[in-house]
Amino acid sequence: MFRRRIETGEWAVGMQVPTVESLARDCGVATMTIRQAFDILESEGLIERFRAKGTFVRERPSQDLWCQVETDWKGMLIARDKAKIEILHDERGVQLPTAGRRIGRPAAAYRHLRRRHTRDGEAFLIADVYVAERICPLIPEEAYSAKTALRLVADVPGLVITDATQTLTIGSADLITADLLDIPLSHPVAKIERCAVDAEGELVLLADGIYRGDKVRIDFKLR
Repeated sequence: MFRRRIETGEWAVGMQVPTVESLARDCGVATMTIRQAFDILESEGLIERFRAKGTFVRERPSQDLWCQVETDWKGMLIARDKAKIEILHDERGVQLPTAGRRIGRPAAAYRHLRRRHTRDGEAFLIADVYVAERICPLIPEEAYSAKTALRLVADVPGLVITDATQTLTIGSADLITADLLDIPLSHPVAKIERCAVDAEGELVLLADGIYRGDKVRIDFKLR
């Protein structure tokens, strides 16, 4: 919440922010909680604290929103410029997780890959990708660390994708996500679930992605 106040300019650069005691009263939390929040903001270089003077805004968070999430099929097949994909986990013969909104009929088994996407050494996306086992032999092994999730199935010879969806929800980083993306705990994230169904009605791809909220932008064309 405090980071957002700095982002929006409610707490402007150079401004002295309210005292720990007043913020604790306003937020209904202990003063220790406010001090812990200030510790995080200070470690990010956003505020500076001075003995006997108070706490001041030092700078606004970076607004380098270079991760564009596309909203149509063609756009989602495009790889991010200079992005690299690191495979953190690879498991065969797994079942889909039970949570989530899905289309199509589940395949008998999936190959599960957890992948981390980085650009210029900075992680911006963690994705759990599930590819139907029956089509995995048709995908070159090097493609799993080079192609976007939907591109993996779009490029399979003879495989026709007849339905695809993308669902966006907003959340905050848990301990695992915060560690993998190198962001603070509870940092804003965008969770995106992508599904692709083939002509037989089978869900051949599920990709659950988590983007760090300060590096993502989604545009919708209205007219």
